[in-house]
Amino acid sequence: MKIYEAIRNDHDIQRELLEKLVKTSGDTDKRHQIFSNLKKELDLHANAEERHFYKPLIPIDMMQEHARHGIAEHHEIDELIEQLEKTEMDSSAWLKIAKDLKHKVEHHLEDEEHTFFQLSGKVLTEKQKDELGVKYNAYMNENR
Repeated sequence: MKIYEAIRNDHDIQRELLEKLVKTSGDTDKRHQIFSNLKKELDLHANAEERHFYKPLIPIDMMQEHARHGIAEHHEIDELIEQLEKTEMDSSAWLKIAKDLKHKVEHHLEDEEHTFFQLSGKVLTEKQKDELGVKYNAYMNENR
């Protein structure tokens, strides 16, 4: 499996969890569970992506700025998760931050899928795409 399919599979999981999260209300077990799953998915995905997708692209001039931008967006997502952790789950502020998180993550995924994948596809060999996909999936499976 190429790196792009591996990442896209995880993007689909994130989209589904975000959709479920913003449909929850109050300080409920369901909201806690979905948020916990989402937090774990986003963290694991960011770590795997930074190690096995962005890091190999940083030395390539054409990709460096894009890779750094992607990593910076991971940090912005982390900050929104921290805000959610510090906010009462049954407050209206919590849902607003959750919606901001959904918007930020979806923007990030769109950037990757519609711009970054195409650009990196021009500089990575087919062998590199396969090897990165194997490493990415191994990391995800080991840590899930």
